[in-house]
Amino acid sequence: MSASIAINGFGRIGRMVFRQAILQDDLNVVAINASYPAETLAHLIKYDTNHGTFSGDIVIEESALIVNGKRVQLVSDRDPLKLPWKEMNIDIVIEATGKFNDREKAALHLQAGAKKVILTAPGKNEDVTIVMGVNDHQLNIDKHDIISNASCTTNCLAPVAKVLNDTFGIENGLMTTVHAYTNDQKNLDNPHKDLRRARACAQSIIPTSTGAAKALSLVLPELKGKLHGMSLRVPTPNVSLVDLVVDLQTDVTVEEVNAAFIEASKGLMKGVLGFTEEPLVSIDFNSNPHSAIIDGLTTMVMGTRKVKVLAWYDNEWGYSARVVDLTKKVGSALKDTVIA
Repeated sequence: MSASIAINGFGRIGRMVFRQAILQDDLNVVAINASYPAETLAHLIKYDTNHGTFSGDIVIEESALIVNGKRVQLVSDRDPLKLPWKEMNIDIVIEATGKFNDREKAALHLQAGAKKVILTAPGKNEDVTIVMGVNDHQLNIDKHDIISNASCTTNCLAPVAKVLNDTFGIENGLMTTVHAYTNDQKNLDNPHKDLRRARACAQSIIPTSTGAAKALSLVLPELKGKLHGMSLRVPTPNVSLVDLVVDLQTDVTVEEVNAAFIEASKGLMKGVLGFTEEPLVSIDFNSNPHSAIIDGLTTMVMGTRKVKVLAWYDNEWGYSARVVDLTKKVGSALKDTVIA
């Protein structure tokens, strides 16, 4: 029996998660909580500027969408305590509003009847942060109720850092994410608590902060305090790039570094980590489901231990793919618990 899923919040990530989850046989998306009319939701599922037209069938009914023959109930309530998760037997809520990322607020979904909550963002006091392909073995279905899928940048950085650290050892390093603009920024100059993010997102390269390097210690505690970083928001709507420079503990060559990534991409990190030596640009990675794709042509070694690696990532589609993977893992664990 497939896990029953509700998606709370239907912005960029909520919709991309839905597009992928609705096609999974082992997930049953039964509800969406959003503030917009059914006609608007159906249109935004069907047509997307970044990711093209959804190929499935969408039929609008009163308070519901029928997608590929599957009925998805629509609810609209900003108070999680009032949501009908108990009545609908919801196993997992995918919390995608960005407004309920601390444990106290996310737990309102549990009080409403859901069994587990997955945050599509970094959490605060969450039970565990999981990056698929890196530390998903740490998921404990009996202890972990509020589960963060971390950020899109952490999902890119963590597999790259793990391969380097496991293979060669990392002394320290600096990361820059060259990041597509997001809804957190302004189309035109308008007030924002970050004065740089207050500026028009499509007109400038905007230096700002990222918590990705710091959050890395949640999934790779052995790297705590060893990496720091920042973000450059750039005038493109999707696909981002991690630029990682590290000092390693052993001597390496470019060929050895790339070989380590190729091996990981074909082994334990298959589907999460990709590798290319084609001369590609950001648009070529649009709708790529990997968390990170190593640009093998740009790998550099200075001296024998200072290494520079570039990793592409679709900050919408790739991240949403990991949310779906994590949801499937949680759903499978719940099923095993019931059987046991």
